[in-house]
Amino acid sequence: MQSIRSVLFTAAALSITFAAFVLTASLALALAGIAAVVVVGSAIATRLNFRPARATARPAAAGPAHGHGQREMRIWNDGRGTIIDL
Repeated sequence: MQSIRSVLFTAAALSITFAAFVLTASLALALAGIAAVVVVGSAIATRLNFRPARATARPAAAGPAHGHGQREMRIWNDGRGTIIDL
């Protein structure tokens, strides 16, 4: 009788351990899948939102009457920072 009880307890312990392992593995796999979807979505969103905006600026004194062959100042944002070309 003692031998049958120990075999049943061992089988129950092994089945509980296996169930815990399967649950942990499935949760880890689900979290990895969610993280992968978030990373891919972030990468796609970054690619779609990148649009450099070009702008020009002229100082107040460099209007049409004072522009004696001077180059215009160019300012643009390339997504990494603002660039000013004098």
